[in-house]
Amino acid sequence: MITTVLYDMDGLLLDTEPLWGVSMMRVAHKHKIPITKERFKETTGLRIYEVTDHWARHYPWEGNSPKAIADEILEDIIAASKKSGMVLKGVEQSLQMLREHKYKVGLASSSPRHMIDALVSYFGLTKYFDEITSADAVALGKPHPAVFLHCASALGSKPHDCLVLEDSVNGMVAGVAARMKVVVVPDANHFDDPRFSLADAKLSSLEDFDLDFVRKF
Repeated sequence: MITTVLYDMDGLLLDTEPLWGVSMMRVAHKHKIPITKERFKETTGLRIYEVTDHWARHYPWEGNSPKAIADEILEDIIAASKKSGMVLKGVEQSLQMLREHKYKVGLASSSPRHMIDALVSYFGLTKYFDEITSADAVALGKPHPAVFLHCASALGSKPHDCLVLEDSVNGMVAGVAARMKVVVVPDANHFDDPRFSLADAKLSSLEDFDLDFVRKF
């Protein structure tokens, strides 16, 4: 029986996923780092500090360190998210439902803790979570399952007690590898990606995530 629900953040709670590429490109161009959208594919799934380390190895530049570039990207995306981001449909409804019915609720994201805290607080969602875990706290980010396992452990839950909500293929793979039930909520552009067949269920919106749905697992 599911007692614990773990949420991703970017693209699942907030519509911030597309802003990553915009911020990365803006900062890269500012520092004359020869990055293109095509080259983003080389770092899919990596955390931002791993991304800028990769850039430094393969596309070296003069000036700021990889860490400083990553920090600047984070500040840019936080500002952009506050300006133009929003909580996605069904998110607060689903969180309120889980709290009312005494489920344990966690947030497990590959984003840095600084960004998570800034945005979850800004959008008024902090109160819903019993535990917030960033991939900063573990050795490997998604698709490795560590961030989900760490969050579940902090909540006192076993993997088979947990249901993961994700929007990305990497996040889905991480949840499956953690031996948790996984529900994907992809954006419209990726909804029909055949790789999502690995998930236990797929929803078009968290508006469809209700108590009857959770109890199916």
